[in-house]
Amino acid sequence: MSPRSASVNEELRRRSRERLLQATVELVAERGYDATTLGDIADRAGSARGLVSYYFPGKRQLLQSAVHRLMHRTLEAALEHEPHTEDGPERLARAVDAILGLAVDHPVLMRTHMAGILQAEGFVQCPEQQRLAELLRDTVLRNGSLSVDRDYPLLRSQLMGAVFTALVPGAPMPLPTLRAELFARYGLAWELGLRPDGAASDAAAGGRSPERAPDFSPYFDSGRPESQSK
Repeated sequence: MSPRSASVNEELRRRSRERLLQATVELVAERGYDATTLGDIADRAGSARGLVSYYFPGKRQLLQSAVHRLMHRTLEAALEHEPHTEDGPERLARAVDAILGLAVDHPVLMRTHMAGILQAEGFVQCPEQQRLAELLRDTVLRNGSLSVDRDYPLLRSQLMGAVFTALVPGAPMPLPTLRAELFARYGLAWELGLRPDGAASDAAAGGRSPERAPDFSPYFDSGRPESQSK
């Protein structure tokens, strides 16, 4: 049997890494961070336990990479949602809705992720984070930024700050308020973006009537905030 080519080996490594990242997301969501071991993750991924240490220096770094992958995939899906658009404000609104939605869909993961960033390991630079950064930088650029190097970090910090505020135990900020503040900061119309059910906004659909009337519940239980109604 002839040896595998370099491209085949690279694809196998990519798939192995992907399985570990997906297993991490699933197990931490199911059991919590402390109750999830690297052995559990390897078993769920169907990988040898030594591969975890080969790809990642530790569990905290593995979790950060897994969450960055989840954020990248969620953001990518929102930006490419039909109808596809190149409109800068619409794409930025979709990005805001996508990241805020993670606080609803994956609260344990996002809370654990941010707690890890504040600990000694700090912010992990990894391929998954770089892909996420590229999407956010492109979103800022399409929205008319004249200095992406300045505006991208600001957007990143505002989005993560909003998610953190939405998940503070005992004192969460309502998502409609957070969305309204972010939309106001960037001059975005409330109708832009994606609704929680995944339907595109009227604006993104070119003015066509959506299949369902706008409904932000349960994601936005209180509907449109007063600050956005005028």
